[in-house]
Amino acid sequence: MARNTNPVNWFEIYVEDMERARKFYATVLAETMSDMAVPESPESGDMHMVAFPWVEDASNAAGALVKSPDMKPGAGGTLVYFTCEDCSIEEKRVPTAGGKVVQAKFPIGEHGFCSICMDTEGNVFGLHSTK
Repeated sequence: MARNTNPVNWFEIYVEDMERARKFYATVLAETMSDMAVPESPESGDMHMVAFPWVEDASNAAGALVKSPDMKPGAGGTLVYFTCEDCSIEEKRVPTAGGKVVQAKFPIGEHGFCSICMDTEGNVFGLHSTK
């Protein structure tokens, strides 16, 4: 079935230390992170969520940092790419924020450029830009 919208609408990045992770992403992306209400259910338990910014009724995917006793962070799972004007700018902030650049900015042909980085929790994520 052909779509006319992006099928990605939510992502979660699992963390052990919420304040450390929140500070890391706020610093690297130069964005404000917001506490998020956790839906009450028997499964939610000690879950804590902090949302990435999003624009209502715009073309973007929403997501959150999630601290949960049931889900652990780490490399090799989901790879989330954050849109940037020039990914080398955010990439330069990663070591200062406590993370690691896994693969410095590289071209991906007609689709622009990417950087692959690791956050303070051991999660690998991507930065994407068209220049």
